[in-house]
Amino acid sequence: MTETCRCSWANPKNPLYLAYHDEEWGVPCHDEATLFEMLNLEGAQAGLSWETILNKRANYRVAFDGWDAERIALYDAVKVASLLADPGIVRNRLKVAATIVNAQAWLRLRDEGLSLDHLLWDYVDGRAIQNNWAKGEVPAKTPLSDRISKDLSKRGFKFVGSTIIYAYMQATGLVNDHTVHCFRHAALK
Repeated sequence: MTETCRCSWANPKNPLYLAYHDEEWGVPCHDEATLFEMLNLEGAQAGLSWETILNKRANYRVAFDGWDAERIALYDAVKVASLLADPGIVRNRLKVAATIVNAQAWLRLRDEGLSLDHLLWDYVDGRAIQNNWAKGEVPAKTPLSDRISKDLSKRGFKFVGSTIIYAYMQATGLVNDHTVHCFRHAALK
C-alpha cells in the first residue's frame, strides 16, 4: 500500500486537519456563508496556527450564531463579554470586535448589491489560479492578495491584511496552492 502524498502542512496525526486538507482546502467556494465564515476564521488565525482555529471551528459556529452576519452585526457589550469568556474560541478582544465589524461590512456589501462571492471571484475572472509550487515555494502573499486586502479594508473589513487574505484565497479555492506532489493538486486543476 502506498502512502498518500499531501502538502507538508497537513498534520497526519489530526484527522480533522487531514479531512480539511483533503476535502475543503483549495476547493473553489461560492457559498456566501462559508466565505464569510472563512474570512473571519482566517482573521482569528492571525499569529496562531491554522490547526488551533480548525480545532475550535465547531465552537466558533456556535459562539457566532452559525455565522449569521445579521445577528453578529448587532452584538452588544454583553455578547462580547460572553465571547471573551468562551474558552471554545480565541478570546482576543480585537479579533472578536473585528468579526462584528466584518458582519457590518458584509451587510453593507450586500446592501450595495454585491457579495463576497462576486467581489472575490471577479479578481480571478471566475476561475481559480492554478499554481505549480514545490514544497517551500508557496508565497505568504502576492500582489493580488495585496489588492484584495486593500479593497476589503476600504470597504470596512478588519483583519484582512495581505497575508491573511492570501491564506483565505488558498482556503476558498481562489488559488490552487496544493504543492505539485500533493494528490489534491491535480484533482483541483
